[in-house]
Amino acid sequence: MWRGVHSGPGLKKGRINVKHRALLVVAGLVGAATLIVSLSVAAAGTSRPTAHAAPAKSAAIAPPKVPNAAAIKAKYHGQKITFVGDSVGGLHARDLALAKRFQKDTGIKVNVVPHPAASDASFAQLARNFSSKSSAFDVMMVDVVWPGAFAPYLVNLKPKLGKAAKAHVAGIIQNDTIGGKLVAMPWFGDYGILYYRSDLLKKYGYSAPPKTWTQLFAMAKKIQDGEKKSNDNFSGFVFQGNAYEGLTCDALEWIASAGGGHIIDNGKVTIDNKNARTILDAMRAQIGKITPKNVTTFQEDQTANGFVSGNAAFARNWPYMYSIAAGADSKVKGKFNVSVLPHGAKGGSVGTVGGWQLAVSKYSKHKDAAIEFVRYATSAGVERYNAIAYSLVPTRTAVAKDKAVVKTNPYLKPAIASVPRVTRPAKFLKGKYNAGSKVIYQGVNEILQGQSASRVLPSIKSKLQRLLR
Repeated sequence: MWRGVHSGPGLKKGRINVKHRALLVVAGLVGAATLIVSLSVAAAGTSRPTAHAAPAKSAAIAPPKVPNAAAIKAKYHGQKITFVGDSVGGLHARDLALAKRFQKDTGIKVNVVPHPAASDASFAQLARNFSSKSSAFDVMMVDVVWPGAFAPYLVNLKPKLGKAAKAHVAGIIQNDTIGGKLVAMPWFGDYGILYYRSDLLKKYGYSAPPKTWTQLFAMAKKIQDGEKKSNDNFSGFVFQGNAYEGLTCDALEWIASAGGGHIIDNGKVTIDNKNARTILDAMRAQIGKITPKNVTTFQEDQTANGFVSGNAAFARNWPYMYSIAAGADSKVKGKFNVSVLPHGAKGGSVGTVGGWQLAVSKYSKHKDAAIEFVRYATSAGVERYNAIAYSLVPTRTAVAKDKAVVKTNPYLKPAIASVPRVTRPAKFLKGKYNAGSKVIYQGVNEILQGQSASRVLPSIKSKLQRLLR
């Protein structure tokens, strides 16, 4: 998914857009087999926003040393590479810290450039670079749905990183392998989860979070009505309703959890069905009722701000928000918890998979030095650092089982981590995925703004069918 930078109550710095990031690890805790199954389905995953305010604890945690640094330094000392990393905010600061550590240990100079916050702009930035055969970028973040489109321009990492790749979730490695070539390495994953105010649930007589969307709507309304007596800004539920990539992820969760399929199934567009219409119309009916009226403009950053500032009972977001909600500046620290997303009458709970990979440009003038940076950034030490300091989901099963990682990130516990994953239809749309996602999120945004699903879904179906031809 994608995020944007936003300031507001409870946040000293800009918040996030989360790109919807990629295939994830949840399974390390429920058994490797379960994990691989859920992630291989996610092979076409999703992403969340990228930048968010750095948790206070991250400043106290130093990036790990570079393994085998002396040998790397002997070969590549003095070379310069440019890394296109996360957007402004905490994760950009994280990138700078990793680059500084890598440069100190190896002598390889790393210039960090944050990518654009918007998904289309970020994709276009890399597309322009590759089409011009520019050597300006050496290492870059790649959304889980991009390897297929960019494979011709990326270095095959298998010869040097193939052994290390075996430590990551097999489904993600399969996603990053195009034509037998490993064109990217998993960096961190994502999946949609439900955040809820545990204190308010108790206050209003609820013993557990909602299991169905109908229950969420009712609970959100009761809590909102009570809290608005002292807080006019309070809302029952916030999510990513803006016309952008994040809404594609949310819509996929709503539809799949209601038994409406996965937008495109087995190569056929299936979005225009009764169950999809029912859940989308139900979501439309909540706008301005249990949500802010302007939730149709929300991305991850506004969602996070609404919840962390104490102005929402429920929020749909990615794991990154956990560290912010638990941070020193949060108004809900110690007052919230996480769970799986609700489901409809004819489906089960799901979570859209997202995540990011690291890749090396075939036009880089320092490919070997760039590969060493990727090796470091995707190492077990850095994954553990990312998880504990920034609530980023590990793609290595061993790191996902680490006691300190699990303690810091409750969403990795089996009850949440084992929920079925759903993925965006990138494997069907291939190089046309961005265009297809735009059709989806623009149409769903129209529904949220007042159009009936029965009027909008046929148009979405027709446009997607043309892209599949």
